[in-house]
Amino acid sequence: MRVLITGAAGFLGSHLTDRFLADGHAVVGLDNFITGNPHNIAHLMGEPRFEFIQHNISTYTYVAGPLDGVLHFASPASPVDYLEYPIATLKVGALGTHNALGLAKAKRARFFLASTSEVYGDPLEHPQTEKYWGNVNPIGPRGVYDEAKRFAEAMTMAYHRYHGMDTRIVRIFNTYGPRMRPNDGRVVSNFIVQALSGQPLTIYGDGSQTRSFCYVADEIEGIYRLFMRGDTHPTNIGNPNEFTVRQLAELVIELTGTSAGIEQRELPVDDPKVRRPDITRAREMLGWEPTVTLREGVTRTIEYFRSVLANDTVPAHA
Repeated sequence: MRVLITGAAGFLGSHLTDRFLADGHAVVGLDNFITGNPHNIAHLMGEPRFEFIQHNISTYTYVAGPLDGVLHFASPASPVDYLEYPIATLKVGALGTHNALGLAKAKRARFFLASTSEVYGDPLEHPQTEKYWGNVNPIGPRGVYDEAKRFAEAMTMAYHRYHGMDTRIVRIFNTYGPRMRPNDGRVVSNFIVQALSGQPLTIYGDGSQTRSFCYVADEIEGIYRLFMRGDTHPTNIGNPNEFTVRQLAELVIELTGTSAGIEQRELPVDDPKVRRPDITRAREMLGWEPTVTLREGVTRTIEYFRSVLANDTVPAHA
């Protein structure tokens, strides 16, 4: 196959690019480097089955040649990023999705949308199944990301129903691992970088809010299987094991050996209190579930960030 991956220089997009190439497919990567990083795809330059286009998918987009799939992963995806780029976040969820869908339609390609557990908002249902409609504040600061993804899902389903397109929607839960940016605002990278830098780990609120952390290799395997043999309905891909933020902080402190301790700050507006996927659909349809434990995954991620901080090889932004 030959597929287009938008956001190919991002955390998940670059790993997904590697996965397709590893199976012998050809990939056209597209990224404008707002939050993507050239280092994430530097190892692919010179690979004959990889082409790269520096471009903003929210503007008119042309890709030469046939495509079998269009996978739309372009978007700021952490609170730090989408609060810094609120308009760009809304545009890539709306205009970017529209352009990517139009390209897939023109090429008669399968379309794959990277959506998010943020469509569930601060959930009143726990764990979250794909049938849950969510509890989202559309005008809150997080609304630029939440509503962009909810709109993207609606547009994807409209193209499926009206044009008969073959589409997929993945709802991605908290994912972590190598190629995260050191200051991207996600809790795992925050804690590890703070610990390795000798700074107190910053907890917002009392740390009792829960998250489900999926190691990137597991997440990418679930996404890849969903593209290959999933159906049109939204599918949760994430780790169903739930931890409090404080438990994560204590694990990072243990594994890094830091003595800096924990510092509490005020909880951000609309911060979800709980988050855990029901992955029944993924288990039954894809035969997928995560295999990397939190301890194992965090250990691998700590080693990655040790190298990054020692070499200063990954800038905050490209």
